[in-house]
Amino acid sequence: MDITQIAGSRDDFQLVRHMTLEGGQAEIGRRLTEEALRLGWRPQPSDPTVNRARRAWFERHWPQHHARMDGAAEALGLDPGQDELALDGLWYIPAGFGCSALWVPPSASADGHGRIGRNYDFFTMTTSEVMATEPVPGELPMASRPYVITTIPDEGLASTVITMSDLDGCMDGMNEAGLAVTLLNADLDQGSPPEDVSPQVGLSSVQLPRFLVETCENVEQAKQALLGAKQYDHGAPLHYLVADAHGEAFVWERGRDGAEHIVEFGDAPLCVTNHSLRRHSDPMALPADTETTFGTYGRLRTLYERSKGVTLSGRDLRESLEAVRPSEPTPYPTLWSTFFDTAERTLSTSFYLGPERFTEEVVFSARRG
Repeated sequence: MDITQIAGSRDDFQLVRHMTLEGGQAEIGRRLTEEALRLGWRPQPSDPTVNRARRAWFERHWPQHHARMDGAAEALGLDPGQDELALDGLWYIPAGFGCSALWVPPSASADGHGRIGRNYDFFTMTTSEVMATEPVPGELPMASRPYVITTIPDEGLASTVITMSDLDGCMDGMNEAGLAVTLLNADLDQGSPPEDVSPQVGLSSVQLPRFLVETCENVEQAKQALLGAKQYDHGAPLHYLVADAHGEAFVWERGRDGAEHIVEFGDAPLCVTNHSLRRHSDPMALPADTETTFGTYGRLRTLYERSKGVTLSGRDLRESLEAVRPSEPTPYPTLWSTFFDTAERTLSTSFYLGPERFTEEVVFSARRG
């Protein structure tokens, strides 16, 4: 395992590390678990019946993750078949946020490259501050230590992901086939508080992007994988923008009743913020924002107006995402901006160092080598 510091310092808001993991999935799982333990993670008790069903589901539908759980057991000195503890969910800080994303298909791109631009907007507070509890000595802000993780397995798809909260999940991800996935809060317009969710059978909301980049090469495979997967919300409900190197894209949403929705806009730019697209399909007929919606409607209108009927360069995409960053001072600035190039299989990311200060873009490849 190779871990390097790639952005920021202890004097900046964010200090970003890049992990590169190679080898078999069990070995990768052992190394991820060792890093999670160093960060303070500990396995959580789980209902034995549910735990057995979870392992069986992963073995059938996501064997890469199942093998990594065997590696986690090795790191913990446990029997991988034990039923009392969940050996995944390497979660070291909580999730929940507002964000913006824009997919530009090859037909609307100046150089024919499909691209996603996304802002990851999140609070700069500690967990104690958010929960209005007594501070913990030495406690850092929740999003101050993100990780970039590049995984190059002996078998299967290589990928690079970005996470602020879970070493076996992610917020942004791309694989060597050019499949890109990014997650966003889905219900700021509903005002639903996050729920405390224990591990269940299937995919938690932050595991879902990692599942797709490790098991799918294109949008059609991703649709089939999602329709066949069990899923549950890990905190606030999320939705996901998925795109591939062939110029296809969709947004995956789930209703409160569990119904699943594939939202597509044809061969045109696709804007996503923090409300359900299936409930508000016309960007020009959105309601007014309120104090609880974090500007989700206004941000989407801005992205739509900047992308409709025009050809966008990479610079145009970056300027569009910069236009919808929350204005500082704010408790939830953009903590990173990522630009996916599905043709080049790259993620270019700038990280937040403090008010009005970002790193230069750091380019990560999802290809082997």
